Amino acid sequence: VQLQASGGGLVQAGGSLRLSCAPSGLTFFRFGGYSMVWFRQAPGKEREYVASISRSGGNTYYADSVKDRFTISRDNHRNTMYLQMDSLQVEDTAVYYCAAGTKGWLARTQAEYDYWGQGTLVTVSS
Repeated sequence: VQLQASGGGLVQAGGSLRLSCAPSGLTFFRFGGYSMVWFRQAPGKEREYVASISRSGGNTYYADSVKDRFTISRDNHRNTMYLQMDSLQVEDTAVYYCAAGTKGWLARTQAEYDYWGQGTLVTVSS
């Protein structure tokens, strides 16, 4: 199963973007059966956890660096997860990856997620 992340682009500092993530192609992937997560990787840095959401969408968790600025959500009827990013900062520039797993919504390491997207680039200019 491949996940497709989209919605990245170039935005000025203080602006907003919304990323989306959905299974790509013809698939029987049971989207609602997986916790979902966003990671990001800035140039020259390791991939880091951003936010995660439970299977139902009722529970969410955020890295301190994005808390109160980013909102993770999902629509299980549309098989899509979102990341609303507001008050973007230059430091948010990175490739953003989505992933799905079965270790629960508090899982915050890459190894705990089974299916990944290819990443979408977010560039925040000053």
